[in-house]
Amino acid sequence: MRNTLERPPKTVMEVYQSLPEGTLAELINNALYMSPSPTSGHQVVLNDINYELMSHFRETKTGMVLIAPLDVYLDEKNNAVQPDITVILNHNLSIVNESGHIHGVPDMLIEVLSPGNRDHDLIRKKDLYESFGVKEYWVVDPENKHTLGYSFNKSNYELIGDTIGSIDSPLLKLKFTF
Repeated sequence: MRNTLERPPKTVMEVYQSLPEGTLAELINNALYMSPSPTSGHQVVLNDINYELMSHFRETKTGMVLIAPLDVYLDEKNNAVQPDITVILNHNLSIVNESGHIHGVPDMLIEVLSPGNRDHDLIRKKDLYESFGVKEYWVVDPENKHTLGYSFNKSNYELIGDTIGSIDSPLLKLKFTF
């Protein structure tokens, strides 16, 4: 639950933090972006991928997977996002704070495209995640299951996957179809 306002917000981050719980909004480079709720096709693909990742982590006990809406604060001033799927490996679990929000850079993020958000996920968020050094970033089009995967290599993303309906993650040493 968000805090009650005691004074008008002074920063865009304060505006973001005052939004009602469940609001689909993100703060990227100090600009607020809002989006409508996802489609059923989006949710089906999201559930399929989440199922595979949940099964993997239950078996290996090497990390955790969380789904949106969940605030991921990449920094404390200008960037708070709600990726569709967030993966945090055990060595990085300290970024999950006591209230359950994430403050830091997750190991892997997955976005499932929605109508009207292609550029948001394929350009704006890809650039943001790259600038913060997210180790792997996957983008899935639910209409045709076209999947693009990127791996962070020292200073930028390299394409590691361009498939239909599958993810082959070097980070997780996991390949699955959906």
